[in-house]
Amino acid sequence: MRLELVRHPESPLMYPNPLHEWEAVNVFNCAVTQHNGLFHMHYRAQGVDYVSRIGYAVSLDGLHWNRLEQPVLVPHRGAEDYRGVEDPRVTPLDGGFYMTYTAYGANEYYPMIAQSKNLIDWVDIGPLEKQRNKDHVLFPEKIGGRYAILHRRPPNIWIGFSDDLVTWTDHKILMTPLDDVPWASKSIGANGLPIKTEHGWLLFYHGYGPEHVYRHSVALLDLEDPTRVLHRPKTTIIEPRETWEIRGDVPNVVFSCSNNVVGDELWFYYAGADRLIGLATAPFADVVEFARRGE
Repeated sequence: MRLELVRHPESPLMYPNPLHEWEAVNVFNCAVTQHNGLFHMHYRAQGVDYVSRIGYAVSLDGLHWNRLEQPVLVPHRGAEDYRGVEDPRVTPLDGGFYMTYTAYGANEYYPMIAQSKNLIDWVDIGPLEKQRNKDHVLFPEKIGGRYAILHRRPPNIWIGFSDDLVTWTDHKILMTPLDDVPWASKSIGANGLPIKTEHGWLLFYHGYGPEHVYRHSVALLDLEDPTRVLHRPKTTIIEPRETWEIRGDVPNVVFSCSNNVVGDELWFYYAGADRLIGLATAPFADVVEFARRGE
């Protein structure tokens, strides 16, 4: 069995805004959260200074967006002033929201966690760890009484656990690049929130091989012990094909920080070539079946 996501006919959904200096060049790598009947988007943006900031937009239908004029998260710790704050993933948890994002400086990048009650105002909890690491995302519920997080110490996907979201322990390699999977033979990383299903945690992840083209697929993790990979198809579900995915600020890239269940469909928000934000979909039942039995 194979699966290919279908690009939405209105995609791409969001373009840079030349009227706002901070998002005039690129908008990409967004998290989308469904809450109180609305879709809330946090997206990475770059302006004329090429420093990344995180903007906010809201939508009734998940397709047409109204943006705030100013970003909701900007470089604020000093170390990330050079490159900025990148690639948000937002997890509803404990009655609030937690954003994982990457703080990127001149010579380092490290994974941060922030929290919010309203999706607008964010306060840092602290770094997951102070070493080169990114693509981190919190599970949407505790597992065995502890918080769980996916992250990437290059080139692998790791998993770790915490009692308080501050101190993280029991780190373990979850998935590695595979030589017999050429598209993901060099590096892999997690995408959006793992989705809980009756068959296991549905993990979306990206990877690239020697040609450095970013593609995506899925894996299925055990519900009670997500360090166990139940199945990992070797084929992709989406790769760069459209002109706006092949040509852009970083060519030949599709990259996602958000995979949502909307009705009976999977909505896969993604960036094309680090320039625009698009959407691809599939019947959610087909995605789960592919994760269970896909080639």
